[in-house]
Amino acid sequence: MAKSRKKLKLPLVYAPVGFVLSWAGGALGALAFRRTWKALRGEDDAPDALDRDRGWGEVLLAAAVQGAVFAVVRSAVDRTGATAIERSTGVWPTAGQGGRD
Repeated sequence: MAKSRKKLKLPLVYAPVGFVLSWAGGALGALAFRRTWKALRGEDDAPDALDRDRGWGEVLLAAAVQGAVFAVVRSAVDRTGATAIERSTGVWPTAGQGGRD
């Protein structure tokens, strides 16, 4: 009985932890993207969609790389946090089978 209560309460407790992890993942993703873009193109700033001086290919490449980097970093941070919670409590932090999506 105690274990089922623990399973019900853990997602609520994990919510603020998940928020902090998501924020940290976003910051790490931004840093990783800046470094990746500099390595790919040798430029400090990636093109923005509204940057008039950049072409379609360059803008779309930057968006694709940024999306991929953010997805990988966010998944790595979320997975690390969930694994740490499971190790410390014995319960996976989400209520069901799925995650955030």
